[in-house]
Amino acid sequence: MTAQRQQPNQTGSKSLFRLVIAAIALAALLLPVGAPAATTPRIISDRFSGLAIDGFDPVSYFVDGKALLGLPDFEASQGGVVWRFRNEGNRASFLAHPEVYGPQFGGYDPTDVARGVTVAGNPRFFVVVEERLFLFNREESRDAFAADPSRYLPRAEARWPALEEDLPQ
Repeated sequence: MTAQRQQPNQTGSKSLFRLVIAAIALAALLLPVGAPAATTPRIISDRFSGLAIDGFDPVSYFVDGKALLGLPDFEASQGGVVWRFRNEGNRASFLAHPEVYGPQFGGYDPTDVARGVTVAGNPRFFVVVEERLFLFNREESRDAFAADPSRYLPRAEARWPALEEDLPQ
């Protein structure tokens, strides 16, 4: 009697399996081939709030020379994430030139990117080198990078495209 009860379930699961395979095949036919690549790097953001770099104002690193939290009154959406700013001027500057003010490597630690891994940078550990913002996971990484950026940047820049491609969407 047990075998009889299992028989219909096995048949039903085979039918379901065939239906799923057919749906996948149909979806593959309907999807466009060669979807365009994203033009902006993936930016580290809070998965619940969507805030980039923990709500710190990316322009303040350049203007004030320190990490300052942005305010909810001055937000902007750019690159698929929400950025916060200290004032309207910082917001306008960022929106005019996000490639200048946004963190390099999407906010991932460049010393780790140079090693071939992605580790989120902490907005409190930063350095601006050659008018580019870099965030670091640890103070030691920041200090090593600041002492000799040329030791890390060529390797990080070479490895970043492949690492960025493998990041979850």
